[in-house]
Amino acid sequence: MADGHVDVAVIGMGDIGRGWAALIAAAGWKVVLYDADQARLAGAAGEIVQRARALGELRGADPHAIDQGLAKLTTARSLLLACEEAEWVIECIHEDLIAKQKLFESIESVAPRARAITSSTSMLPPHDIAARMRDQEKCLVTHPLNPPELIPLVELVPHRGTDRALLELMRAWMKALGKIPVTIRKPVRGNVAGRIAAAVWREAIDLVLSGTIDVEDLDRAVSVGPALGWAAAGPHLTYHLAAGQGGVSGFLQGLLAGFEATWEDLADWPTLDLDKQQKLIHMIERAYDDDIDMIRTARDRRLAAILKGIESARSSER
Repeated sequence: MADGHVDVAVIGMGDIGRGWAALIAAAGWKVVLYDADQARLAGAAGEIVQRARALGELRGADPHAIDQGLAKLTTARSLLLACEEAEWVIECIHEDLIAKQKLFESIESVAPRARAITSSTSMLPPHDIAARMRDQEKCLVTHPLNPPELIPLVELVPHRGTDRALLELMRAWMKALGKIPVTIRKPVRGNVAGRIAAAVWREAIDLVLSGTIDVEDLDRAVSVGPALGWAAAGPHLTYHLAAGQGGVSGFLQGLLAGFEATWEDLADWPTLDLDKQQKLIHMIERAYDDDIDMIRTARDRRLAAILKGIESARSSER
């Protein structure tokens, strides 16, 4: 670690791996890319460069740091070459426990300088992923939301064997990258953000499939409704403030019954059958039949504008 920069290897070149690499390269850090699928690896660098450079416009990232990081961005022909100099190895492969266990075991054997070996999983507990490692103190989950280079939240999920000093170091690294880390003290399936998203999406799907609302209006109702309020304060603080002088105690006494009646009426199905899956796919594709790249660009610009507003407000508070 020199000049506050960390040497990183990103393993797995799906969308999450590419987002991590773009974020880290844009900070000026050295990043080595690896994927066992050579075709996927070959196509990754160009997209990572584009996503890193976009951070200059979208998030105001330092152009000089971006140039530095991209000049150091490389791909590796083997896991050994990817990890041999890495201080931090980020695993981003598919959600397969056995595959992750084998990969972590292999990473440990070829990454002698690694201070942290982390998984981006949202579904698997870190103690299971680290089961085949000799030194499990280096392992924890660092789960980002997609796209990782834009959404600041990262969920840190240690296990009982994780080095506590490493957890603090990881928090510092995340803050240096512009991330906002939260620590999940008890591993749960889906972590915290994923569980909330799953609950909200199930209700959103149910409302759409039942004919209550169209796909586009549902997305608007969430994105310019509760999502905006929660972006500023989160659910508990939002309701605490809404309660006025009575605080959350008054809120619970006055409005809890209404929420409980709604909870009784919420969707509670555990699976989405094939016919409903196909109906949902058709409805989403019909709603968003424009060019997907154009839609993604518009989404990223809106997201960046919201984040800039939040960051500006936080700066003025300080």
